[in-house]
Amino acid sequence: MTTGLPTPPPDAPRGRGRVRAPDTPATPTGPSEHEARLQQMAESSKLRATGARRTVTLPGASVVAAGRGAGRAVRSGVAATDERVRRTWFGGRLDWVTPLGWTLLALGAVLWVLGAVLGWVELTIMAATLLTLVAVCVLVSLGRHKADVTLVVEPVRAEIGDLAQGHVVLTNASRRTMLPSLVRLPVGDHEEVLPVPLLRKGASHRTAFPIATPRRGAVPVGPPTTVVGDPLGITRRTATFGEQQIMHVHPRRVALESGAHGLLRDLEGEATPELSMADISFHALREYEPGDDRRHIHWRSSAKHGQLFVRQFQETRRSHLGVVVDADPAMYTDGEGDVETAIAVAASLMVQSIKDEQEATVVCRDGLASRTTVPLVLDTLTTATLGRVDLVRSARVVVQHAPDSSVAVLCTGPARAFLEIQQCLGEFETEVHKVAVIVDPTASATVRRVRGLTVVTLAELGDLTDVVTGLVPA
Repeated sequence: MTTGLPTPPPDAPRGRGRVRAPDTPATPTGPSEHEARLQQMAESSKLRATGARRTVTLPGASVVAAGRGAGRAVRSGVAATDERVRRTWFGGRLDWVTPLGWTLLALGAVLWVLGAVLGWVELTIMAATLLTLVAVCVLVSLGRHKADVTLVVEPVRAEIGDLAQGHVVLTNASRRTMLPSLVRLPVGDHEEVLPVPLLRKGASHRTAFPIATPRRGAVPVGPPTTVVGDPLGITRRTATFGEQQIMHVHPRRVALESGAHGLLRDLEGEATPELSMADISFHALREYEPGDDRRHIHWRSSAKHGQLFVRQFQETRRSHLGVVVDADPAMYTDGEGDVETAIAVAASLMVQSIKDEQEATVVCRDGLASRTTVPLVLDTLTTATLGRVDLVRSARVVVQHAPDSSVAVLCTGPARAFLEIQQCLGEFETEVHKVAVIVDPTASATVRRVRGLTVVTLAELGDLTDVVTGLVPA
Protein backbone atom coordinates (compact mmCIF):
# COMPACT_ATOMS: atom_id res chain seq x y z
CA MET A 1 0.00 0.00 0.00
CA THR A 2 1.28 3.44 -0.92
CA THR A 3 1.19 6.04 1.85
CA GLY A 4 3.07 8.91 0.15
CA LEU A 5 5.70 8.98 2.87
CA PRO A 6 9.37 8.86 1.85
CA THR A 7 10.96 5.41 1.79
CA PRO A 8 13.49 4.88 4.63
CA PRO A 9 17.04 3.95 3.70
CA PRO A 10 17.99 0.29 3.96
CA ASP A 11 19.56 -0.98 7.16
CA ALA A 12 23.31 -1.13 7.21
CA PRO A 13 24.73 -4.65 7.06
CA ARG A 14 25.84 -6.18 10.35
CA GLY A 15 29.42 -7.20 10.80
CA ARG A 16 32.77 -6.21 12.05
CA GLY A 17 33.94 -4.47 8.90
CA ARG A 18 33.54 -0.80 8.01
CA VAL A 19 30.58 0.11 5.82
CA ARG A 20 30.65 3.00 3.37
CA ALA A 21 27.79 5.38 3.68
CA PRO A 22 25.24 4.90 0.94
CA ASP A 23 25.24 8.53 -0.06
CA THR A 24 29.02 8.61 -0.55
CA PRO A 25 29.97 7.62 -4.09
CA ALA A 26 32.70 5.06 -4.54
CA THR A 27 35.83 6.30 -6.15
CA PRO A 28 37.42 3.86 -8.59
CA THR A 29 41.07 3.43 -7.55
CA GLY A 30 42.08 0.40 -9.65
CA PRO A 31 41.14 -3.23 -10.22
CA SER A 32 39.04 -4.92 -7.62
CA GLU A 33 40.40 -7.46 -5.08
CA HIS A 34 38.80 -10.35 -6.93
CA GLU A 35 40.44 -9.39 -10.20
CA ALA A 36 43.83 -9.05 -8.51
CA ARG A 37 43.56 -12.54 -7.04
CA LEU A 38 42.65 -13.99 -10.42
CA GLN A 39 45.64 -12.27 -11.99
CA GLN A 40 47.96 -13.64 -9.31
CA MET A 41 46.67 -17.19 -9.84
CA ALA A 42 47.21 -16.89 -13.58
CA GLU A 43 50.81 -15.75 -13.09
CA SER A 44 51.47 -18.66 -10.72
CA SER A 45 50.08 -21.16 -13.24
CA LYS A 46 52.28 -19.67 -15.94
CA LEU A 47 55.38 -19.97 -13.76
CA ARG A 48 54.66 -23.62 -12.94
CA ALA A 49 54.11 -24.39 -16.61
CA THR A 50 57.41 -22.82 -17.66
CA GLY A 51 59.39 -24.28 -14.78
CA ALA A 52 60.40 -20.89 -13.43
CA ARG A 53 59.07 -21.60 -9.99
CA ARG A 54 60.30 -19.87 -6.89
CA THR A 55 60.96 -21.96 -3.80
CA VAL A 56 60.78 -20.43 -0.40
CA THR A 57 62.60 -22.21 2.41
CA LEU A 58 61.62 -21.45 5.94
CA PRO A 59 64.55 -20.43 8.16
CA GLY A 60 63.52 -22.87 10.87
CA ALA A 61 63.64 -25.88 8.54
CA SER A 62 67.15 -24.94 7.36
CA VAL A 63 68.37 -24.63 10.88
CA VAL A 64 66.90 -28.02 11.85
CA ALA A 65 68.39 -29.75 8.80
CA ALA A 66 71.76 -28.14 9.40
CA GLY A 67 71.66 -29.19 13.04
CA ARG A 68 70.94 -32.81 12.12
CA GLY A 69 73.76 -32.89 9.61
CA ALA A 70 76.13 -31.40 12.11
CA GLY A 71 75.06 -33.98 14.71
CA ARG A 72 75.74 -36.84 12.33
CA ALA A 73 79.12 -35.38 11.41
CA VAL A 74 80.05 -34.97 15.06
CA ARG A 75 79.03 -38.54 15.91
CA SER A 76 80.96 -39.92 12.94
CA GLY A 77 83.99 -37.90 13.88
CA VAL A 78 83.83 -39.01 17.50
CA ALA A 79 83.49 -42.66 16.47
CA ALA A 80 86.40 -42.40 14.05
CA THR A 81 88.52 -40.62 16.64
CA ASP A 82 87.66 -43.19 19.28
CA GLU A 83 88.58 -46.01 16.92
CA ARG A 84 91.83 -44.27 15.96
CA VAL A 85 92.74 -43.66 19.59
CA ARG A 86 91.94 -47.21 20.60
CA ARG A 87 93.70 -48.93 17.70
CA THR A 88 96.52 -46.59 16.76
CA TRP A 89 97.58 -44.83 19.93
CA PHE A 90 96.80 -47.53 22.47
CA GLY A 91 97.10 -50.57 20.20
CA GLY A 92 93.59 -51.73 21.13
CA ARG A 93 94.49 -51.97 24.81
CA LEU A 94 91.45 -49.96 25.84
CA ASP A 95 89.35 -52.91 24.70
CA TRP A 96 90.88 -54.94 27.50
CA VAL A 97 89.04 -52.93 30.16
CA THR A 98 85.76 -54.54 31.15
CA PRO A 99 82.59 -52.60 32.07
CA LEU A 100 83.56 -53.14 35.71
CA GLY A 101 86.92 -51.51 35.06
CA TRP A 102 85.36 -48.50 33.32
CA THR A 103 82.92 -48.13 36.20
CA LEU A 104 85.72 -48.11 38.78
CA LEU A 105 87.69 -45.67 36.64
CA ALA A 106 84.75 -43.26 36.37
CA LEU A 107 83.98 -43.58 40.08
CA GLY A 108 87.58 -42.83 40.95
CA ALA A 109 87.55 -39.71 38.78
CA VAL A 110 84.32 -38.46 40.37
CA LEU A 111 85.65 -39.05 43.89
CA TRP A 112 88.88 -37.24 43.00
CA VAL A 113 86.99 -34.18 41.82
CA LEU A 114 84.68 -34.18 44.85
CA GLY A 115 87.61 -34.57 47.19
CA ALA A 116 89.40 -31.63 45.60
CA VAL A 117 86.31 -29.41 45.64
CA LEU A 118 85.06 -30.30 49.11
CA GLY A 119 88.51 -30.74 50.61
CA TRP A 120 87.79 -34.24 51.89
CA VAL A 121 90.96 -36.26 52.18
CA GLU A 122 88.96 -39.49 52.53
CA LEU A 123 87.42 -39.08 49.09
CA THR A 124 90.82 -38.39 47.58
CA ILE A 125 92.25 -41.54 49.17
CA MET A 126 89.36 -43.66 47.85
CA ALA A 127 89.80 -42.19 44.38
CA ALA A 128 93.53 -42.87 44.40
CA THR A 129 92.89 -46.45 45.54
CA LEU A 130 90.43 -47.13 42.73
CA LEU A 131 92.62 -45.54 40.06
CA THR A 132 95.69 -47.41 41.29
CA LEU A 133 93.77 -50.70 41.27
CA VAL A 134 92.71 -50.20 37.65
CA ALA A 135 96.22 -49.17 36.63
CA VAL A 136 97.79 -52.24 38.28
CA CYS A 137 95.32 -54.59 36.55
CA VAL A 138 96.08 -52.98 33.20
CA LEU A 139 99.83 -53.32 33.78
CA VAL A 140 99.41 -56.97 34.70
CA SER A 141 97.61 -57.58 31.40
CA LEU A 142 100.30 -55.90 29.32
CA GLY A 143 102.47 -57.98 27.05
CA ARG A 144 101.74 -60.27 24.15
CA HIS A 145 99.24 -63.05 24.68
CA LYS A 146 101.14 -66.05 23.40
CA ALA A 147 99.31 -69.32 23.51
CA ASP A 148 98.85 -72.32 21.23
CA VAL A 149 95.40 -73.89 21.25
CA THR A 150 94.67 -77.22 19.57
CA LEU A 151 91.12 -78.52 19.12
CA VAL A 152 90.56 -82.24 18.53
CA VAL A 153 87.12 -83.79 17.93
CA GLU A 154 86.84 -87.59 18.27
CA PRO A 155 85.28 -89.02 16.29
CA VAL A 156 84.51 -86.71 13.40
CA ARG A 157 81.65 -89.02 12.37
CA ALA A 158 79.34 -90.66 14.87
CA GLU A 159 75.95 -92.32 15.03
CA ILE A 160 72.94 -91.27 17.06
CA GLY A 161 73.49 -92.13 20.70
CA ASP A 162 77.25 -92.66 20.41
CA LEU A 163 79.59 -91.31 23.07
CA ALA A 164 81.56 -88.52 21.44
CA GLN A 165 83.95 -86.06 22.96
CA GLY A 166 86.61 -83.56 22.10
CA HIS A 167 89.51 -82.01 23.90
CA VAL A 168 91.35 -78.71 23.88
CA VAL A 169 95.09 -78.46 24.51
CA LEU A 170 96.37 -75.01 25.54
CA THR A 171 100.11 -74.43 25.62
CA ASN A 172 101.81 -71.38 27.16
CA ALA A 173 104.16 -70.17 24.42
CA SER A 174 105.23 -66.98 26.22
CA ARG A 175 108.36 -66.42 28.31
CA ARG A 176 106.48 -65.80 31.52
CA THR A 177 103.82 -67.45 33.59
CA MET A 178 100.29 -67.32 32.23
CA LEU A 179 97.59 -66.42 34.69
CA PRO A 180 94.50 -68.68 35.06
CA SER A 181 92.28 -68.31 32.05
CA LEU A 182 89.20 -69.68 30.35
CA VAL A 183 88.55 -71.30 26.99
CA ARG A 184 85.14 -70.62 25.48
CA LEU A 185 84.14 -73.23 22.92
CA PRO A 186 80.86 -73.23 20.95
CA VAL A 187 79.51 -76.79 20.69
CA GLY A 188 76.32 -77.03 18.66
CA ASP A 189 73.70 -74.71 20.12
CA HIS A 190 75.50 -74.13 23.43
CA GLU A 191 78.90 -72.99 24.69
CA GLU A 192 81.39 -74.91 26.80
CA VAL A 193 83.48 -72.90 29.29
CA LEU A 194 86.71 -74.75 30.10
CA PRO A 195 88.89 -73.45 32.97
CA VAL A 196 92.65 -73.43 32.52
CA PRO A 197 94.91 -73.16 35.58
CA LEU A 198 98.09 -71.13 35.93
CA LEU A 199 100.64 -72.31 33.39
CA ARG A 200 104.39 -71.97 33.57
CA LYS A 201 106.54 -71.27 30.56
CA GLY A 202 106.05 -74.03 27.97
CA ALA A 203 103.46 -75.90 30.07
CA SER A 204 100.29 -77.39 28.53
CA HIS A 205 96.85 -78.20 29.82
CA ARG A 206 94.38 -80.65 28.27
CA THR A 207 90.65 -80.34 28.92
CA ALA A 208 88.04 -82.77 27.56
CA PHE A 209 84.41 -81.95 26.86
CA PRO A 210 81.44 -84.14 25.81
CA ILE A 211 79.53 -83.81 22.55
CA ALA A 212 75.89 -84.86 22.63
CA THR A 213 74.55 -86.92 19.70
CA PRO A 214 70.81 -87.15 20.36
CA ARG A 215 69.71 -86.64 16.76
CA ARG A 216 70.89 -86.61 13.16
CA GLY A 217 72.70 -83.51 12.02
CA ALA A 218 75.96 -81.64 11.69
CA VAL A 219 77.34 -80.33 15.00
CA PRO A 220 79.66 -77.31 14.65
CA VAL A 221 82.49 -77.24 17.18
CA GLY A 222 84.70 -74.22 17.74
CA PRO A 223 86.65 -72.20 17.11
CA PRO A 224 88.10 -71.96 20.63
CA THR A 225 88.53 -68.54 22.21
CA THR A 226 90.86 -67.91 25.15
CA VAL A 227 89.89 -65.39 27.83
CA VAL A 228 92.77 -64.01 29.93
CA GLY A 229 92.46 -61.31 32.58
CA ASP A 230 93.12 -60.29 36.14
CA PRO A 231 91.52 -62.09 39.08
CA LEU A 232 89.22 -59.14 39.78
CA GLY A 233 87.73 -59.06 36.29
CA ILE A 234 88.79 -55.49 35.57
CA THR A 235 90.60 -56.44 32.36
CA ARG A 236 89.87 -59.21 29.89
CA ARG A 237 91.75 -60.20 26.72
CA THR A 238 90.37 -62.60 24.14
CA ALA A 239 91.96 -64.42 21.22
CA THR A 240 90.48 -66.92 18.77
CA PHE A 241 92.48 -69.86 17.45
CA GLY A 242 91.94 -72.18 14.52
CA GLU A 243 88.77 -72.84 12.55
CA GLN A 244 85.42 -74.38 13.18
CA GLN A 245 85.16 -78.17 12.93
CA ILE A 246 82.07 -80.13 11.95
CA MET A 247 81.10 -83.45 13.50
CA HIS A 248 78.49 -85.43 11.54
CA VAL A 249 75.94 -87.41 13.51
CA HIS A 250 74.83 -90.04 11.01
CA PRO A 251 71.28 -91.37 10.85
CA ARG A 252 70.39 -94.71 12.35
CA ARG A 253 70.69 -97.78 10.16
CA VAL A 254 70.36 -101.54 10.32
CA ALA A 255 72.52 -104.24 8.81
CA LEU A 256 71.03 -106.03 5.81
CA GLU A 257 71.98 -109.25 4.13
CA SER A 258 74.10 -109.16 1.03
CA GLY A 259 72.23 -108.43 -2.16
CA ALA A 260 70.22 -111.22 -3.78
CA HIS A 261 70.10 -109.89 -7.29
CA GLY A 262 67.58 -107.23 -6.52
CA LEU A 263 64.91 -109.68 -5.36
CA LEU A 264 62.41 -109.00 -2.62
CA ARG A 265 61.35 -111.49 -0.03
CA ASP A 266 58.05 -111.33 1.77
CA LEU A 267 57.46 -112.07 5.43
CA GLU A 268 57.34 -115.81 4.73
CA GLY A 269 60.73 -115.67 3.05
CA GLU A 270 59.50 -116.42 -0.48
CA ALA A 271 61.38 -114.53 -3.15
CA THR A 272 59.63 -112.87 -6.06
CA PRO A 273 60.43 -114.35 -9.47
CA GLU A 274 61.13 -110.95 -11.02
CA LEU A 275 64.62 -110.17 -12.21
CA SER A 276 65.45 -106.83 -13.68
CA MET A 277 66.84 -106.94 -17.22
CA ALA A 278 69.34 -104.33 -16.10
CA ASP A 279 70.94 -107.01 -13.92
CA ILE A 280 71.87 -109.31 -16.82
CA SER A 281 73.79 -108.84 -20.03
CA PHE A 282 74.43 -110.85 -23.21
CA HIS A 283 77.41 -113.14 -22.84
CA ALA A 284 77.57 -115.63 -25.76
CA LEU A 285 75.66 -118.02 -28.06
CA ARG A 286 75.18 -121.70 -27.41
CA GLU A 287 73.22 -124.54 -28.96
CA TYR A 288 69.58 -124.80 -28.18
CA GLU A 289 68.59 -127.29 -25.53
CA PRO A 290 65.11 -128.54 -24.69
CA GLY A 291 63.55 -126.25 -22.13
CA ASP A 292 65.30 -123.07 -23.27
CA ASP A 293 63.19 -119.97 -23.69
CA ARG A 294 62.36 -119.57 -27.37
CA ARG A 295 62.45 -115.81 -26.97
CA HIS A 296 66.24 -116.07 -26.59
CA ILE A 297 66.76 -117.88 -29.93
CA HIS A 298 69.18 -116.01 -32.18
CA TRP A 299 67.49 -116.58 -35.57
CA ARG A 300 70.18 -115.07 -37.74
CA SER A 301 72.92 -117.34 -36.36
CA SER A 302 70.56 -120.30 -36.41
CA ALA A 303 69.82 -119.78 -40.12
CA LYS A 304 73.51 -119.37 -40.89
CA HIS A 305 74.60 -122.61 -39.20
CA GLY A 306 71.50 -124.65 -39.88
CA GLN A 307 70.74 -125.31 -36.20
CA LEU A 308 69.18 -123.41 -33.34
CA PHE A 309 71.31 -121.13 -31.20
CA VAL A 310 70.17 -119.25 -28.11
CA ARG A 311 71.60 -116.23 -26.33
CA GLN A 312 73.40 -116.96 -23.09
CA PHE A 313 73.20 -114.26 -20.43
CA GLN A 314 75.17 -113.61 -17.30
CA GLU A 315 74.49 -111.47 -14.33
CA THR A 316 76.37 -108.21 -14.33
CA ARG A 317 77.82 -106.27 -11.46
CA ARG A 318 77.04 -102.93 -13.03
CA SER A 319 73.57 -102.69 -11.57
CA HIS A 320 72.72 -99.44 -9.83
CA LEU A 321 70.49 -98.59 -6.87
CA GLY A 322 68.57 -95.32 -7.04
CA VAL A 323 66.92 -94.01 -3.86
CA VAL A 324 64.58 -91.04 -3.46
CA VAL A 325 63.65 -89.87 0.05
CA ASP A 326 60.47 -87.90 0.68
CA ALA A 327 61.57 -85.38 3.33
CA ASP A 328 58.18 -83.67 3.73
CA PRO A 329 56.95 -84.14 7.35
CA ALA A 330 53.36 -83.46 6.23
CA MET A 331 53.36 -86.79 4.37
CA TYR A 332 54.00 -88.84 7.51
CA THR A 333 51.89 -89.79 10.49
CA ASP A 334 54.34 -88.66 13.17
CA GLY A 335 55.92 -85.89 11.15
CA GLU A 336 59.66 -85.42 11.57
CA GLY A 337 60.07 -88.65 13.54
CA ASP A 338 58.85 -90.76 10.60
CA VAL A 339 60.97 -88.72 8.19
CA GLU A 340 64.03 -89.70 10.22
CA THR A 341 62.95 -93.33 9.90
CA ALA A 342 62.67 -92.95 6.11
CA ILE A 343 66.16 -91.43 6.01
CA ALA A 344 67.41 -94.32 8.14
CA VAL A 345 65.91 -96.80 5.64
CA ALA A 346 67.66 -95.03 2.77
CA ALA A 347 70.94 -95.01 4.71
CA SER A 348 70.67 -98.75 5.38
CA LEU A 349 70.03 -99.55 1.71
CA MET A 350 72.82 -97.29 0.48
CA VAL A 351 75.39 -98.66 2.92
CA GLN A 352 74.57 -102.27 2.07
CA SER A 353 74.71 -101.53 -1.64
CA ILE A 354 78.16 -99.97 -1.37
CA LYS A 355 79.39 -102.84 0.83
CA ASP A 356 78.26 -105.23 -1.92
CA GLU A 357 80.45 -103.24 -4.32
CA GLN A 358 77.45 -101.84 -6.12
CA GLU A 359 76.93 -98.31 -7.32
CA ALA A 360 74.20 -96.28 -5.68
CA THR A 361 72.65 -92.83 -5.84
CA VAL A 362 70.43 -91.12 -3.28
CA VAL A 363 68.54 -87.83 -3.35
CA CYS A 364 67.03 -86.38 -0.19
CA ARG A 365 65.61 -82.94 -0.93
CA ASP A 366 68.75 -80.74 -1.18
CA GLY A 367 71.19 -83.62 -0.64
CA LEU A 368 72.72 -85.72 -3.44
CA ALA A 369 75.26 -88.52 -3.26
CA SER A 370 76.15 -90.67 -6.27
CA ARG A 371 78.82 -93.30 -6.86
CA THR A 372 80.74 -92.47 -3.72
CA THR A 373 81.87 -93.97 -0.41
CA VAL A 374 79.89 -94.88 2.69
CA PRO A 375 81.09 -91.92 4.84
CA LEU A 376 80.23 -89.38 2.16
CA VAL A 377 76.81 -90.92 1.57
CA LEU A 378 76.05 -90.77 5.28
CA ASP A 379 77.36 -87.20 5.45
CA THR A 380 74.94 -86.24 2.68
CA LEU A 381 71.99 -87.79 4.47
CA THR A 382 73.14 -86.16 7.72
CA THR A 383 73.03 -82.63 6.34
CA ALA A 384 69.78 -83.10 4.36
CA THR A 385 67.03 -80.71 5.43
CA LEU A 386 63.30 -81.34 5.82
CA GLY A 387 60.53 -79.63 3.90
CA ARG A 388 58.34 -79.85 0.81
CA VAL A 389 59.72 -82.09 -1.91
CA ASP A 390 59.13 -82.34 -5.65
CA LEU A 391 59.37 -86.11 -6.04
CA VAL A 392 59.34 -86.05 -9.83
CA ARG A 393 62.23 -83.60 -9.91
CA SER A 394 64.16 -85.70 -7.38
CA ALA A 395 63.61 -88.82 -9.48
CA ARG A 396 64.88 -87.00 -12.56
CA VAL A 397 68.04 -86.07 -10.70
CA VAL A 398 68.60 -89.74 -9.84
CA VAL A 399 68.00 -90.78 -13.45
CA GLN A 400 70.42 -88.09 -14.63
CA HIS A 401 73.22 -89.35 -12.39
CA ALA A 402 72.30 -93.04 -12.65
CA PRO A 403 70.76 -93.81 -16.06
CA ASP A 404 71.71 -97.47 -15.60
CA SER A 405 69.59 -97.94 -12.46
CA SER A 406 68.25 -101.44 -11.99
CA VAL A 407 66.36 -100.89 -8.73
CA ALA A 408 64.54 -97.66 -7.80
CA VAL A 409 63.34 -97.13 -4.23
CA LEU A 410 61.09 -94.35 -2.95
CA CYS A 411 60.90 -93.83 0.82
CA THR A 412 57.76 -91.88 1.70
CA GLY A 413 54.79 -91.67 4.07
CA PRO A 414 51.18 -92.87 3.97
CA ALA A 415 49.82 -89.38 3.24
CA ARG A 416 51.55 -89.28 -0.15
CA ALA A 417 49.06 -90.00 -2.94
CA PHE A 418 49.62 -93.21 -4.85
CA LEU A 419 49.43 -91.27 -8.12
CA GLU A 420 52.39 -89.13 -7.02
CA ILE A 421 54.30 -92.30 -6.12
CA GLN A 422 53.61 -93.69 -9.58
CA GLN A 423 54.68 -90.44 -11.23
CA CYS A 424 57.93 -90.42 -9.26
CA LEU A 425 58.90 -94.02 -10.01
CA GLY A 426 57.59 -93.65 -13.57
CA GLU A 427 60.63 -91.46 -14.34
CA PHE A 428 62.75 -94.62 -14.37
CA GLU A 429 62.91 -97.06 -17.28
CA THR A 430 60.25 -99.72 -17.65
CA GLU A 431 62.59 -102.62 -16.87
CA VAL A 432 63.76 -101.04 -13.61
CA HIS A 433 62.52 -102.83 -10.49
CA LYS A 434 60.48 -100.18 -8.59
CA VAL A 435 59.85 -100.27 -4.86
CA ALA A 436 57.86 -97.88 -2.68
CA VAL A 437 58.72 -98.02 1.04
CA ILE A 438 55.89 -96.58 3.16
CA VAL A 439 56.81 -95.63 6.74
CA ASP A 440 53.65 -95.93 8.82
CA PRO A 441 53.92 -96.66 12.56
CA THR A 442 50.20 -97.46 12.74
CA ALA A 443 50.38 -100.30 10.18
CA SER A 444 51.98 -103.70 10.19
CA ALA A 445 54.96 -104.72 8.08
CA THR A 446 53.79 -106.02 4.70
CA VAL A 447 54.99 -106.54 1.13
CA ARG A 448 52.50 -106.43 -1.73
CA ARG A 449 52.27 -105.77 -5.45
CA VAL A 450 50.14 -102.79 -6.51
CA ARG A 451 49.84 -101.81 -10.17
CA GLY A 452 53.28 -102.93 -11.16
CA LEU A 453 54.98 -101.56 -8.03
CA THR A 454 56.32 -103.39 -5.00
CA VAL A 455 54.92 -101.62 -1.94
CA VAL A 456 56.72 -102.28 1.36
CA THR A 457 55.10 -100.99 4.55
CA LEU A 458 57.28 -100.49 7.63
CA ALA A 459 56.17 -99.60 11.14
CA GLU A 460 59.73 -99.02 12.34
CA LEU A 461 63.28 -99.33 11.09
CA GLY A 462 63.74 -102.80 12.54
CA ASP A 463 61.05 -104.17 10.21
CA LEU A 464 63.37 -103.61 7.26
CA THR A 465 65.40 -106.71 8.10
CA ASP A 466 62.25 -108.83 8.33
CA VAL A 467 60.56 -107.59 5.17
CA VAL A 468 63.38 -106.97 2.73
CA THR A 469 66.23 -109.35 2.04
CA GLY A 470 68.52 -108.46 -0.74
CA LEU A 471 66.79 -105.34 -1.90
CA VAL A 472 70.15 -104.06 -3.02
CA PRO A 473 71.12 -105.53 -6.42
CA ALA A 474 74.20 -107.69 -6.70
